[in-house]
Amino acid sequence: MLAIQLMLLQCIDKKQNVNRFEEVFKQMWVNNGNEVSKIYAGTGAIQGGSKLIDGARSAARTIQNNLLDNSKQEAIDILLLGSTLNSELADRTRILLPSNILHTSTPVLREMCRRSSEFTQPSSIRITIGTYNVNGGKHFRSLAYKDVSLADWLLDSPNSSLINTVNLKDHPSDIFAIGFQEIVDLNASNIMAASSEHARAWSEELEKILCRDASYTLLSSHQLVGVCLFVFARKDLIPHIRDVALDSVKTGLGGATGNKGAVAIRLVIYGTSLCFVCAHFAAGQSQVTERNADYTEITRKIAFPMGRSLYSHDYVFWCGDFNYRIDLDKEETRLLASQNNIQRLLDQDQLLRQKSQDLVFKNCFEGEITFLPTYKYDLFSDDYDTSEKCRAPAWTDRVLWRSRKHTIDPENTSELAAGILLHYGRAELKQSDHRPVIAILEIEVLQVSYTRCMEVFYEVVKDLGPPDASIIVKPMEEIDSEDSIFDDNIMAGVLQELSTIGEVTLVRFVDDHTLSITFRDGQHALAASQKGYINIGDIQLTMSLKSPNWLDIVKAEVNLCSNNTIPLFGEVPADRPLRSAPPTPRRQQPSRPPAPSPTPLVPSRAPTGPARPPPPRPAPIPQDVGIVSQQSLSSPPADSLPPPTCAPPPPPSNTPPPTGHPPPVPARQGAPPPLPARPRPVM
Repeated sequence: MLAIQLMLLQCIDKKQNVNRFEEVFKQMWVNNGNEVSKIYAGTGAIQGGSKLIDGARSAARTIQNNLLDNSKQEAIDILLLGSTLNSELADRTRILLPSNILHTSTPVLREMCRRSSEFTQPSSIRITIGTYNVNGGKHFRSLAYKDVSLADWLLDSPNSSLINTVNLKDHPSDIFAIGFQEIVDLNASNIMAASSEHARAWSEELEKILCRDASYTLLSSHQLVGVCLFVFARKDLIPHIRDVALDSVKTGLGGATGNKGAVAIRLVIYGTSLCFVCAHFAAGQSQVTERNADYTEITRKIAFPMGRSLYSHDYVFWCGDFNYRIDLDKEETRLLASQNNIQRLLDQDQLLRQKSQDLVFKNCFEGEITFLPTYKYDLFSDDYDTSEKCRAPAWTDRVLWRSRKHTIDPENTSELAAGILLHYGRAELKQSDHRPVIAILEIEVLQVSYTRCMEVFYEVVKDLGPPDASIIVKPMEEIDSEDSIFDDNIMAGVLQELSTIGEVTLVRFVDDHTLSITFRDGQHALAASQKGYINIGDIQLTMSLKSPNWLDIVKAEVNLCSNNTIPLFGEVPADRPLRSAPPTPRRQQPSRPPAPSPTPLVPSRAPTGPARPPPPRPAPIPQDVGIVSQQSLSSPPADSLPPPTCAPPPPPSNTPPPTGHPPPVPARQGAPPPLPARPRPVM
């Protein structure tokens, strides 16, 4: 971009000028990063130039974030999301509704969630979850020299099953969540400061493998010592994914170290929230209680911004090395495994036993296990452990999932909403003492129609009545008396009559002959206004809404909270959320000069020719356009993807832009007029 700008300014003839521009340009962005960092993190940006400065800034950030930043974070939450509420209702509305209506009252938001089926359309997506304990990741490089690759695990695993019902070539997975355990050696140095070199290598290899059948991009990844989770998504789905967040929980040595623990990545796709968890529980044949405690600690401690907990998501997917064993003797376990007697082994599986007692993974699903135990093998062999310890085989590597909708209302939940398992199996990669496991599911996601959403929103606002829930009470006939007609007897009669309509929370005197009365909710105020009048003794009092045009007021507030920017170049993105005004004409942008071919900033000297004329300037903007009409503020949305509700830009001018050199700027005639003197305050 800098090269294009310098070329348009005709400033690339001298290398000294180019170097100076580059220095100023870089320093400008460094300063910008520092200022943005001060606003959000409280300190300048950590640049890696000085360890002393970066260490001081890190310490200052820790103090700032944990002790001094509550009010700042709440202000940011209000500006971005409309409120600081961390309730389940607030989280649900942030997922389903556009941001410009999140500031409305709680009854409106609750009713919108109740009627969400009217503006959402269910559809299905396919998700692949894989888990692999790579035993330190030492043999990663040897994958390229084996006849079995990662593609046999992640892409072709259903093909190796006896009955293949999954068509991955015509319908590849939309999201891949791939978890690893022991991605580094669990020694003291890695526990204190784990290297990310293996994680980067696995990330690059995974992306190359996954892009065989479709185009994927790494959405996010997170590492806690040896536990690492990667989430890949199809590139065409990236515009529909938002609110990505990470968290991790240590469970080793009572929560002090990360040799055991979990990492989690959450996201929202369309109108559905997903959370992926990769965990590594305590090892040992008899440590069942410790593993249960690890699960409880992880589910309790995982938390995301805005108070989101683990099981507040629509779907939660668990994968990892859970280390649950089989409660049988080693020799008997080996014998049953050699006989392929899977059912007899599953009867003694610790995880299934603990789950049946609701001690772990309550309300979670797991596919039917039809494959042999995945642990523990000799490296590069099909033989179970022949070392001195001779560990018994077990299904330590598992994948489970949980549907929030099925947990709340299992009888009325469809099979797709609960999650349909398409494949659950293992792959025969022999570079580790574990075998990788994979699960392929189809789940239901909700696509929000923002046009219909706003229609339902205005219906709800109309049905619930004015947000202020207030009415005006005054005599039907004018009274000449200057004394107030509302004595104690009249007031008692008014309140008694209104109590039959709804609960009154506030009574205020507007003047001697007018009352302002507020109900608990707007529907009661609407019912009182529809009644029209009440008789108290020989006085007839009229009742009318304090805000009879409350629907127009709400529409104006929605416009005020809407995004009021338009792109300087190009069209409005197709995935922009709904705004509340109808489409307005956009100004036609001047033609952009073609980008130069990739050449060095300082070209080689050439014979000088005629100077290149500057680019044409756009036509002047008329001054009598750009005013929002009152009708546009109160009209309902007409399109699901209109431009933002700001003052509409002028229509495109029919006058062609001037060519050649721009006209000279006229010289100023004399000095500018003096400013008027500021009046002095009277003492």
